[in-house]
Amino acid sequence: MAPARPVIQPIDANFSLKAKVYDALKSAITSMNIYDAEELRLDERRLSDELGVSRTPIREAIARLEQEGLVRTVPRRGAFVVRKTKDEILEMITVWAALESMAARLITLNAADKEIASLRKMFATFENNQVQANIDEYSEANIRFHQALLNLARCDLMKKLTENTFIHIRSIRMRTIAEDDRASRSIIDHMNIIEALEDRDTELAERLAREHTLDLAAHVANNVHYLD
Repeated sequence: MAPARPVIQPIDANFSLKAKVYDALKSAITSMNIYDAEELRLDERRLSDELGVSRTPIREAIARLEQEGLVRTVPRRGAFVVRKTKDEILEMITVWAALESMAARLITLNAADKEIASLRKMFATFENNQVQANIDEYSEANIRFHQALLNLARCDLMKKLTENTFIHIRSIRMRTIAEDDRASRSIIDHMNIIEALEDRDTELAERLAREHTLDLAAHVANNVHYLD
């Protein structure tokens, strides 16, 4: 099987080249499951061909991504997408649980009814056994749900703080959602969170959101051994 690599979109030359190369690489890293492969190498020559640019802005973008902790450069080997250790992932999930529970609190205080209702629509097609039968589709809906919680909180700083963490949390959620019947339990948790948000039950929504994410931490701690 061919090794996984980022899917790169061509650059529009009408915009700032450095910024566009950086955005393209970060978007590619964000959209892939970085824990489905051993090592994800950023090949400068291949990226240059795919983006239609010289290798100089690619090197600059990689250096910027390295400063952000998303890429690591290994002498004489190249640049690789960073994979976190199990302990680091557990720390990230703990921080995510704290921020997302606060997001749920803010939603009950600030979001419009229509906005909260949009969360329920994400799962309208998943009934009875439809979660496991459409696990890939549900996995994407699951990711959109957690992104939406942060967006509806209307706290720009919170979104910024979670931007790079989200890349790893997203990958771990996608990698583990099919394990140990987590998908079925996940959609029940989501419905309970949404009901608490709809009822404007601030304390309950905050607690349920926190517990839901901490359940992921427990699963990773007990069952995810490929990060050890």
